[in-house]
Amino acid sequence: MIKLRKSFICGIKGTKLSNKEFIFIKKYKPWGIILFQRNIKSIAQTNMLTKSIRKIFQDSQYPILIDEEGGRVSRLKNIVDTSIFTGNFFGNLCTKNLSKFNLYHKVYIDQISYVLNLIGVNVNTVPVLDLRRKFTHKIIGDRSYSFNKKIVNKIGNLTIKAFNQKRVGTVIKHIPGHGLSKKDTHLKLPYISNKLKYLENNDFSLFKNKKSTLAMTAHITYEAIDKHNCITHSKEGIKYIRHKIGFKNLILSDDISMKALRYSFIENVQKAYNSGCNLVLHCNGNLNEMHKLAKISPKVNSFIIKKTSEFYKILR
Repeated sequence: MIKLRKSFICGIKGTKLSNKEFIFIKKYKPWGIILFQRNIKSIAQTNMLTKSIRKIFQDSQYPILIDEEGGRVSRLKNIVDTSIFTGNFFGNLCTKNLSKFNLYHKVYIDQISYVLNLIGVNVNTVPVLDLRRKFTHKIIGDRSYSFNKKIVNKIGNLTIKAFNQKRVGTVIKHIPGHGLSKKDTHLKLPYISNKLKYLENNDFSLFKNKKSTLAMTAHITYEAIDKHNCITHSKEGIKYIRHKIGFKNLILSDDISMKALRYSFIENVQKAYNSGCNLVLHCNGNLNEMHKLAKISPKVNSFIIKKTSEFYKILR
């Protein structure tokens, strides 16, 4: 039952559940599990893994996520090569030849969805809606569709709709925008000093009216919203996402272990929940950290239950 779950998503270490991971998942009941390349060797093996996870919950629709953007960020490398299909590839194609873009983009998402359905993954953490600049840190770089916000917006909407039609949920990222950052948030906390009007006309605008199941926060401090806290840790930031950007569905933190977050592990988790994040994401499969996270994570509330049920309707 959804209502017995806790408000976090975690990874696992290997290609099958260890006994300790099985016990952990059964006891703490995370909202979802996220898979990485380390977990995926073949279609048959991954299908067995996802079935073993869902068997714990007796739920064929239990959320299992993947970070499969194509290009550099591909977790399916052991199954299929998507290295040429960067965000930038599709952005350039959309700019130069719209009919060719529509064909390529449809075939690409059809095929990725086919593989995800085969292996038992039902949420993909795309699209990347970050607006690229010449100075944007390479951690985003060609993951972004374009320098042109109209192109980013168009491909973002198409991507959400196309995956949903193939029974795969989506996660827009990195809300409210990562394109102005000159730093890698895996390592450092960026501060963005641009005026609110500029942000609203550019980066923030790309996250409006998006019908995605989830949105992933940016570990970035926007001084126009909150000078003291990054979005993940900011009550003002999450309120802004809710009331000004108008995102109505589940808000997920970016990986809570990233070094942009400057407090202790437990404080980072607590501040993410206190700010208004519905779910906290933990990726590295470190069981010691996962136990700390699980013990302080609240059970899912009525809002999360409602939105999870809406997500399940996409899967039918």
